[in-house]
Amino acid sequence: MDFLTIMLIAVGLAMDAFAVAITNGFTVKNIKLIDAVRIAFFFGAFQFLMPLLGWLAGLGLKNLILSIDHWIAFGLLVFIGGKMIYEAVIQKNTEKKETCLKLPVLLLLSLATSIDALAVGLSLSLLNISIMYPVIIIGGVTFLISFIGVFIGKKFGYLLGEKMEIFGGIILIGIGIKILIEHINR
Repeated sequence: MDFLTIMLIAVGLAMDAFAVAITNGFTVKNIKLIDAVRIAFFFGAFQFLMPLLGWLAGLGLKNLILSIDHWIAFGLLVFIGGKMIYEAVIQKNTEKKETCLKLPVLLLLSLATSIDALAVGLSLSLLNISIMYPVIIIGGVTFLISFIGVFIGKKFGYLLGEKMEIFGGIILIGIGIKILIEHINR
């Protein structure tokens, strides 16, 4: 898998965490640099671990579904992207409005924003893609985007809101379509 595709996946997966970071930057009064680092660390760590866990789970399933793996990867990415768009447009989750400076809330938000990465890890496993390079990029991009998101939220959070999740969903759907087209063209 090429670097650009991995970066697009990373950015797409980071959009939930970015939206939460913006929200917290917007809602938390007097947010400090250490708070932004803490938020970014947890989001990045979970985005690193979840695709790794999905990839490991996929290794056990690979022989069972090898002939349809590209359809599963396509389906998972389109589902995840669609879910992100749905939640941003229709559902407007209220749990994302809470501050994530307290450890229990931070852990829950980190888990919630990285569930999609578990499915992406499963998809990468089914596509026979080595996992370490993608998870390092996914975790690092999420850390950076979340860190920046806190400060964007502090300045402009009221303007962006759910738009970032919609963007992330569109990216993941596009990658799913790209995987399917590449398989058809083989």
